[in-house]
Amino acid sequence: MIKKYKKGDEVIVRVGKDKGKIGKISKIINSADKVVISGVNVSKKHQKPSQESKGGIVDKEMPIHISNILAYDSKSKKSSKVGFKIESGKKIRILKSSGDKY
Repeated sequence: MIKKYKKGDEVIVRVGKDKGKIGKISKIINSADKVVISGVNVSKKHQKPSQESKGGIVDKEMPIHISNILAYDSKSKKSSKVGFKIESGKKIRILKSSGDKY
C-alpha cells in the first residue's frame, strides 16, 4: 500500500452518513486499508464494566475505508487527491489541485 495518508493529516469524507465532514486521522489500520478519523463515523457501543471503566453506552469512532476519504486543502477549502513529486532526491507528497506540499 502506498502511504498517501499519515496520522495527523486533515481529510474530508466523500461518501456515507458523514459525507462532507472534516477531521484529522487519529489511527491507520494498514492490514484492512482503513483509517479512524476524529469526530467522524461515531457509533454507540455497549461496554461491559471492568476494573478500569464503569461500563455503559459509550461513543466510539469506527474505522472508515481509505477509498472514502480525500485530502483537505485548508487554504482553498476544497478536497484534493494526493500525488508524489521528487524534489532534491526526496519523495514528497503534494496536493494535485494546487501543487502545494501536503
